Amino acid sequence: MLERLQIWRDERVAKRLSWYLAVSTNGMPAKYLICQRIPVDVDFGAGEEELWGAHREAAKAFEQVYTSIRGGRLALRELEKPAKSLMDLKVELVRRMLRHCNFCRWNCKVDRVGGSKRGTCMLDYTSRVSSYFHHLGEELPIRGVRGSGTIFFTSCNMRCAFCQNSDISKDKDNGLVVDPRLLAMMMWELRVEGCHNINLVGGEPTVHLHTIVEAISLLGAVQPTKDKLSYLWMMKPDALRWRRLEPSQYLYDGELNTPILWNSNMYMSLEALEILRELVDIWLPDFKFGGNACSIKLARTPWYWETVSRNHKIIYDWGEDIVVRHLVMPNHVECCTKKVLDWIAKNMPGVPVNVMDQYHPDCFADPLSSQFDPRYSEIARRPTEEEILESYRYASKLGIVFESISLEKSALSLRP
Repeated sequence: MLERLQIWRDERVAKRLSWYLAVSTNGMPAKYLICQRIPVDVDFGAGEEELWGAHREAAKAFEQVYTSIRGGRLALRELEKPAKSLMDLKVELVRRMLRHCNFCRWNCKVDRVGGSKRGTCMLDYTSRVSSYFHHLGEELPIRGVRGSGTIFFTSCNMRCAFCQNSDISKDKDNGLVVDPRLLAMMMWELRVEGCHNINLVGGEPTVHLHTIVEAISLLGAVQPTKDKLSYLWMMKPDALRWRRLEPSQYLYDGELNTPILWNSNMYMSLEALEILRELVDIWLPDFKFGGNACSIKLARTPWYWETVSRNHKIIYDWGEDIVVRHLVMPNHVECCTKKVLDWIAKNMPGVPVNVMDQYHPDCFADPLSSQFDPRYSEIARRPTEEEILESYRYASKLGIVFESISLEKSALSLRP
């Protein structure tokens, strides 16, 4: 199945995504299963600063256990589940964070539970999902043969004028309300139907961190009943298409086992990164703009470069499994594509990159739409073949690992 795909013959990709592949094929336990076994000794009624201190100590213990399991020196079955775990502590911390929301770089600090104000994402404590299904259009290591278990959340913390998911990123009320239990049921269903991972995307998943973390804590403990399925399937366009597999194909030592994939614009806070580190098995981050001038002009987002480059560098230095996405946009090869690729080559050598050629004008950049804004005329067309080829040539010149990821479905070839 997944492990037999030709993509793994590219040793550079296989090396960078080895943990993800091992978890997806049930050769290793997902990080959340380890996280559930790391004990914490702290009163959950303590102040937030004390909880963060306990979290950082437990994270050190996690790293030791994770390294031992990955190296074959320790088995998950040798670890008991404590009364209070690092997983439980993460749930408590994201609930606290929601009271003064600092999930992303905007650091709005609004009380999304009891307050009347809204931050940039315009959300309260509820989460909505627009759709969830076996996504067969992601990168080959991600989609495999049975798809990526993709869950599309509504709303976003950026305002990209060209957003190709604008129906859900602009409309916070799109989709149906889900609580952590329902979300855990979605994840369970996708995995037992054979999805190679659970792909959390949007919109933007960061603004739903509280719901996602609690859902992960419930994975395997809740399964959808018939009445719940009737609700969930209103969001599942491929309902009934996929059959459930034999338990051996989704269990590890008798527990539900699935890689957690974080598909994000990476405009998140350091605290959010700390929460996610021991939960995410593979990262699929966007790196859109080569500087703040373009991010402000095209996405009304300040502090972009310093935030997103910092976050990419952190997860790379952690040694995480990553595939970076960069979307080539018309008239932005010099200012964005080349600058992003330069930075990746210098700061994330060896990381697989998808230099994406599928940009099309959408949302406010679509000249055929009633929403079209002439201020975005420079991106109101598809990239030319020459712009795409120049991006590929530049990536090749820098030694970027992109060919087996980006050119897998492309009819274009590199020309001298």
